[in-house]
Amino acid sequence: MKLHVINTGFFKLDGGAMFGVVPKSLWSKTNPADENNLCSWAMRCLLVEVGNRLVLIDNGIGEKQDAKFFSHYYLHGTDSLEKSIRSKGFDFADITDNFLTHLHFDHSGGGVKYQQADPNRVEMTFSKATYWTNEAHWDWAIHPNARERASFLKENLLPMQESGQLEFLDLEKKDLFEGFSFMTADGHTDKQMLPKIQYKGRTVVFVADLLPSVGHIPLPYVMGYDTRPLLTLEEKRVFLEEAAKNEYILFLEHDPVHECCTVKMTEKGVKLDQTFSLDEL
Repeated sequence: MKLHVINTGFFKLDGGAMFGVVPKSLWSKTNPADENNLCSWAMRCLLVEVGNRLVLIDNGIGEKQDAKFFSHYYLHGTDSLEKSIRSKGFDFADITDNFLTHLHFDHSGGGVKYQQADPNRVEMTFSKATYWTNEAHWDWAIHPNARERASFLKENLLPMQESGQLEFLDLEKKDLFEGFSFMTADGHTDKQMLPKIQYKGRTVVFVADLLPSVGHIPLPYVMGYDTRPLLTLEEKRVFLEEAAKNEYILFLEHDPVHECCTVKMTEKGVKLDQTFSLDEL
């Protein structure tokens, strides 16, 4: 097995929304904001090369939305999904599986594209891939609550089903193949799936939106976007204690600086231990 970091670019979100009730004077120490109170966030995916499979975890925001949509999120940086995958020696057609942690637009928007920017000419980005979610989260996404309606975009979702490439994972079995299992978390959105990958004798956990950045390690630092913030707080506590005990490698999807980190148990609870790039493993 080999893991590749896939950088799809950066976007901006309101710092207060990303840290909920925590004051700016505290969260800005790790995630400084610009003059509009916006912080930069990565959209960092992971490519798993194993046997004859090439599994991409999430796919970024994509390029098909209109200028008005993108004007809200200030996309920046020189990376893109295609550029990053090609830099690893692969093409879109090589992807066999696209595992989606959840279906918010910054995690699933890159899976569908328009030919020549025409919304009437829809095609799947990964023509040979199976797109994986779970039935409970799919139902949650295509019948969205008012809180998440702006995050679940039908143009990102329905083509997966219409193409025949959408499949549901078993939430009882909780694995894709040997060495690639997942846990679920419900605080951010219903039945988010977080991959746990056995790699070089360690467990790498793709923490997605349970832990967007190292700045979110303290328990009260919970996103305002979360539908059930008290549940997120408890899910984080349980997971971080497990991660510290078992020395998990946490792969950070949204941290603008750090790809990976570890955590440790202290007298004051779980704290950040080390930060490093995936290639350092």
